[in-house]
Amino acid sequence: MLGTAIHTPAPGLNGAAPRPVTLGEALPVWARIAGLSFGGPAGQIAVMHRILVEERRWISERRFLHALNFCTLLPGPEAQQLATYIGWLLHGTRGGLLAGGLFVLPGLLSIMGLSWIYALYGNVGLVAGLFFGLKAAVLAVVAQAVLRIGRKALGSGTMRALAAASFVAIFFLDVPFPVIVLGAGLIGYLGGRAGLPQFRLGGHGGAAVEAGGAYLLGDETVPHERAGHGHVPRVLALWGGLWLAPVILVVALLGPGDVFAQIALFFSKMAMVTFGGAYAVLAYIAQAAVEQFGWLRPGEMLDGLGMAETTPGPLIMVTQFVGFMAAFRNPGALPPLLAGTLGGLLTTWVTFAPCFLWIFLGAPYVERLRGNRALAGALSAITAAVVGVILNLAVWFALHTLFTETRTVSAGPLRFDWPVPASLDPAALALALGALVAVFRFRLGVLPTLAACATAGMLLHGLGWA
Repeated sequence: MLGTAIHTPAPGLNGAAPRPVTLGEALPVWARIAGLSFGGPAGQIAVMHRILVEERRWISERRFLHALNFCTLLPGPEAQQLATYIGWLLHGTRGGLLAGGLFVLPGLLSIMGLSWIYALYGNVGLVAGLFFGLKAAVLAVVAQAVLRIGRKALGSGTMRALAAASFVAIFFLDVPFPVIVLGAGLIGYLGGRAGLPQFRLGGHGGAAVEAGGAYLLGDETVPHERAGHGHVPRVLALWGGLWLAPVILVVALLGPGDVFAQIALFFSKMAMVTFGGAYAVLAYIAQAAVEQFGWLRPGEMLDGLGMAETTPGPLIMVTQFVGFMAAFRNPGALPPLLAGTLGGLLTTWVTFAPCFLWIFLGAPYVERLRGNRALAGALSAITAAVVGVILNLAVWFALHTLFTETRTVSAGPLRFDWPVPASLDPAALALALGALVAVFRFRLGVLPTLAACATAGMLLHGLGWA
């Protein structure tokens, strides 16, 4: 049961740490975290902080933030990697597998079920209305993410300039996302190494440590596993093999032009280059899936994001929906639903297997990097650039949600989409404005906003207005 958790004794007045926790005792706590992991990486990280730092006192505030900073620097979903990292700190490789695997499982099952419903009934009656409403709510959620991250990341003129430059580069100049992130990281690394104050990284927030309290993993606790001789080649061989063996097999058997090979290669590449959290990753995926491969129509990417927002698990689970629909529409000799299911599972595997590789490879070393100014500078610059990338995602979604037609503008180095004013959808505009008011004026949470917009979308569809 998701509400079940272990009960370690609270620290006493003498500051004694809680007793060690077994892997079996940790399982229901990680299951609870996985079941409560709604609302994107910010909400998921907040849930982990509340349960692991404040309630269970398994890990100290500084240790938690250090782990989070490391995971933010990695490609892929930072919340899932944070769970894996803390699980590794507590119980080694088995703990990392338990925490990271459970974090993915609810989303995998939920998105797969919703993908089946969408593929079979997505254009029928109330289901179409439901996803019409979700698109409007997702716009508000992404806009909120831009402001929330921006307030934390853009504390200086330098950081604001980096955010603006990244938006211009990706929206107007079509600069590849990995180039933007790597460029920002290099600028931040050099600025941090030079000791420039504008490249100092702030904390991610969280409750203060209680006076006199002690933690199972305190600031000076040594991890269970250390990097011994042969650690790097051993981890690379095991986890690199587990990740890439299906990719090599699919490409060899089906050829690089087959949809399953395209899925395996594209999402494997994505796993290596998508820095900066889920929303930044989605901008990269959305443009490639819609414009490069033609797997989805623009509105369908929003439908998938709506699924991921309303189910537990990482937002990046939307990739499973993308892989499902790509294979469902290009099944070859397979039944479409079987092809879609296999495409979704393949996508999830090549998306998350690298996450375990990055953590198990770097975790034994990263504890030595606490307080490193150069890495902190790189992280602050990447976070600032990601604000611009997320703004690009919000604008891109708005164009394809509020307007039924767009045109591509090309002039010299400029290349961007622009709406056709006459194609404005009044119903979509009304729902999007309502969602923005709910989120920013009344501070309605993600789930209530999504539920209200989905209900309104079904009502408008039933009345023939959407």
